[in-house]
Amino acid sequence: MMSRKLFVTLAFLALLSPRVRAETHRFVPVRFYNTFSFAHPPALTIKPGDRVVTKTIDASGADWEGRSVGVGPNPQTGPFYVEGAEPGDILVVSIERLDTNRATAYSSSLLAPYTVDPQSIATRTEREARRVTWQIDKARGVARLDAADIQPGGIELPLRPMLGCVGVAPARKEAIATSTPGAFGGNMDYAGLTAGVRIMLPVYEPGALLFVGDGHARQGEGEIVGTGLETSMDVEFTVEVIKKKPASWPRIETDTHIMVLGSARPLLEALQHATSEMQRWLMADYGYSERGASLLMGQALEYDIANVVDPSFTVVAKVQKSLLVRR
Repeated sequence: MMSRKLFVTLAFLALLSPRVRAETHRFVPVRFYNTFSFAHPPALTIKPGDRVVTKTIDASGADWEGRSVGVGPNPQTGPFYVEGAEPGDILVVSIERLDTNRATAYSSSLLAPYTVDPQSIATRTEREARRVTWQIDKARGVARLDAADIQPGGIELPLRPMLGCVGVAPARKEAIATSTPGAFGGNMDYAGLTAGVRIMLPVYEPGALLFVGDGHARQGEGEIVGTGLETSMDVEFTVEVIKKKPASWPRIETDTHIMVLGSARPLLEALQHATSEMQRWLMADYGYSERGASLLMGQALEYDIANVVDPSFTVVAKVQKSLLVRR
């Protein structure tokens, strides 16, 4: 008969075994893609629990050494084939670390047409599309623009690295441009997609085929000049798979909130997608009735505008976790 001590030891080792089997993959990309598509061959096969340490290039195709190695918009690293991920599952991507890996970033410098009223555009004195270069000072944790002809004294802002793109191969064998967000994730350009978040994406293809890219040293909500501070990035993430768990739109969990990202044009439709998916999530995972979820959301729901410049706009619906009670 097995002793109690041996039984407890074996049970403990069994709990640890997934961690023991997990691997860390160090992957330096050499090929980049401008569509989210099932048709691209996997760059690397990974397992749930694995960690990937990799790099992304900037939105115009320049790498961490300033070399042009891809073309815009938003060339992607990947795709990563996740073993066991099947259509109808959810892929969970935990962003463990994001770090800028060169000394410069660039941005556009005019408010995008969709972000202002037509009269403001008609009365502009500045009309030339102009890219500006920011200096990244990692020691001080800031990005600085020194351009006296634009702003005397310059502009200095804290670094807040984020990924503009995290996506999987879309449904229906579509190939969707990396400028575009959708139900598969993609170019959502949400300033909250920083280190420490868990992003949950619906799986449409075997292996999910995960892409990452479009790193920003920081970005304001809405991406209202059409860019963040575009730069290359060191990225570390881990993956898990939730089996047979339907989702219609990307979800995010942070220490403080659960969120849904809906994308469409017009902006109202993006808000509707995010709101509807949040209600479904509260009912499925938190035990709320349809009316109960409506009542909670009516008094607790928050919205962020992620982007109003991409082919589809993105709205984030969010609820503070402290207000939720699982039933």
